[in-house]
Amino acid sequence: MQAAVTGAGGFIGSHLTELLLREGWRVRALVHYNALDRHGHLDEVARRGREEGAAWWHAGRLEVVAGDVGDARALREWVRGHGVVFHLAALIGIPYSYRAPQSYVGTNVTGTLHLLEACREEKIERLLHTSTSEVYGSAVRTPIDEAHPLQAQSPYAATKIAADKLVESYARSFDLPALVVRPFNTYGPRQSARAVIPTVLSQVLSGECGEVEIGSPDPVRDWVYAEDTARAFLALARTELPTEPAAVFNVATGRGWTIGEMVERVQAVTGVKKPLRTVEGRRRPAASEVDRLIGDATRLRQLTGWEPEISFETGLERTANWISRHLELYRSGAFTV
Repeated sequence: MQAAVTGAGGFIGSHLTELLLREGWRVRALVHYNALDRHGHLDEVARRGREEGAAWWHAGRLEVVAGDVGDARALREWVRGHGVVFHLAALIGIPYSYRAPQSYVGTNVTGTLHLLEACREEKIERLLHTSTSEVYGSAVRTPIDEAHPLQAQSPYAATKIAADKLVESYARSFDLPALVVRPFNTYGPRQSARAVIPTVLSQVLSGECGEVEIGSPDPVRDWVYAEDTARAFLALARTELPTEPAAVFNVATGRGWTIGEMVERVQAVTGVKKPLRTVEGRRRPAASEVDRLIGDATRLRQLTGWEPEISFETGLERTANWISRHLELYRSGAFTV
């Protein structure tokens, strides 16, 4: 079992890579090159494996390659010899996509095109491409199934829709064996303060914050714990391919929580109570705000038997424990993976 993972040093990518290793796979991980020779969250995965002396950790089963999805030739060399490819590399910050949309097109669209060409030329067995629930925009109906209209409410969402459609076009045009995995709001250890749950937890746990600042308490989100999201990817990698080209699968719990309700749960699991304050500077760009994201994962369940295993409270507690041990990353503002 050999897999190649783009974006392996990121939040979801590192959880997926760790799960693959625990399940006995050999993994070639693509991480973005940097001058410090760091591998993002894979450095923590490796450290944990060494410290635990875990049976799943064998350095020979993880090959880390520094590179860029913008380099088509390098991607073909990286894919070569690997049957299953998980594509998670992307720019994801919604506000920044308003400031630098061309960079999002370059990574999310052109980078996906380069990977598709590499997968086609190397005749890989299966590509699992990562989408996002943001492509649905504000819900026309809930829960949101895979047939829901796609509505780009930010440059980021537009680039993800474009990438999804490129994957579909290669599946239809060249018979590329591909699936589109569409996670709803994944959270958990290692997530950056770009996301709302780590932002809230870091404020609740920090002695420097006397209150919790958020943009709005009203948007509804369907939160999925990171390990459950990783298990969905693995389940889809193992199942028989559907006949539909580039079939789409939501990864969701089917339960929605408002931001305000999430803050209440965070304070309950941490035992720390602080007043809540809305701050304009913490709001998303107005046109990008998605009011209700509640997913329907019936299709995924029926095909693979996947179910979320981690309750929201348990997931929040685990995330709080991790952030409490890494608060310096959130204070410094340097935690951007």
